[in-house]
Amino acid sequence: MSLSAWVPIVGLLILGALFALFSVGIAPIVGPKRYNKAKLEAYECGIEPSPQPIGGGRVPVKYYLTAMLFIVFDIEIIFLYPWAVSFDALGLFGLVEMVLFIAAVFVAYAYVWRRGGLDWD
Repeated sequence: MSLSAWVPIVGLLILGALFALFSVGIAPIVGPKRYNKAKLEAYECGIEPSPQPIGGGRVPVKYYLTAMLFIVFDIEIIFLYPWAVSFDALGLFGLVEMVLFIAAVFVAYAYVWRRGGLDWD
């Protein structure tokens, strides 16, 4: 493999780095400058920040259920892409394995649904 095959990849990396640096550098100049108390407060997962005890506070179970739901479907997508690409080569064995995998994912989805992880109040 010659070095000229790497030129487009290196060029794209340089272009991406320049875009990132430009975006970060220009944001303070052209961005809005109206600050207020609400914009400066921390915000995470829709939970209002509150003073925590020294030993830490209890995190709602919904936080963990949402994280578990994300992980379940993230892992499912990671396994579905290679399976879809090599579907013809795997044959019946690949189809049966994927049906079993999707059934296992469905069990996890049903668990989260039953525990109220999909109810956004």
